[in-house]
Amino acid sequence: MDERILRLPAVKDRTGLSRSSVYEKIAAGDFPKPISLGARAVGWLESDIDAWIDGRVGVSRSIQSIRPGLDEARMKAISARRSVR
Repeated sequence: MDERILRLPAVKDRTGLSRSSVYEKIAAGDFPKPISLGARAVGWLESDIDAWIDGRVGVSRSIQSIRPGLDEARMKAISARRSVR
C-alpha cells in the first residue's frame, strides 16, 4: 500500500487552511477526520485530503457556472463597502 499519511503542517500547506479552521471543519463534518498515529499524534490519509480538495474545486466551479460574475460581484460589493467607510 502506497498511501501516505500527512501530518498537520502538510495538511495546512495542501489546503491553505489554518489549524483552527481544519478542526472547526472536522467538528462540522466538512473535513476528513484524522487517524490516530499514537498517544499524541494524528495524521490524515493523503487520498482523503486530495478528495476533499477535489470536492472544493468542484463546488467552486459549479458555483461559477451558475453565476459566472460571482467574483466580480463580490469584489464590487467589497469595494463599495470600503468606499463608504
